[in-house]
Formats: sequence, C-alpha cells, structure tokens
Amino acid sequence: MDAGTRMHEITEEGAAMLREIIDRDYTIEGEKRRDVHGNIQRLIEIGSYRGIRHRRGLPVRGQRTKTNARTRKGRKKTVAGRKRVPGPK
Repeated sequence: MDAGTRMHEITEEGAAMLREIIDRDYTIEGEKRRDVHGNIQRLIEIGSYRGIRHRRGLPVRGQRTKTNARTRKGRKKTVAGRKRVPGPK
C-alpha cells in the first residue's frame, strides 16, 4: 500500500490488511492499559517505594509535596488547628 493513500481511498481488503498488521505488531489501548495496571500492582505487592507512593496517592517520581502535588493529593483538606492561648500581658 502506498504511504500517500488517503483513508477514503482504502478498500475493504486494504483495511483488513492494516487491521491485521496492527494487531500482530503493535500493543493497542486495552492491552496497554492492562500492562500498565499490572506493573503498578506488582510494585504495590512487592512493597517497593514506588508502590507505597502509588498506594498512598502521592507523587511517585520524586517531586516535592510540601507545596504543589495537588493533582495527586486531591483537594486541600482543612485541619482544625489549636486555639491560641493568650500569654501574660
């Protein structure tokens, strides 16, 4: 098949041939998602540092978490602080 062929010019046989080549030679969406999920599950099960970070929902690749990291950590959770006790005047 010519590399310059447009989609509307491809016949049914050409489409079947392309589908067969893609299935044979490439990892596609669903299969790729399963692979990535399996890799993350393996990290979690063996208890590696990266697995622990995945389990806790924190950044995995060494980013700072004191500030930033809102995407992984989610919305801010306000924690009630201690009441300030006035000192002697």
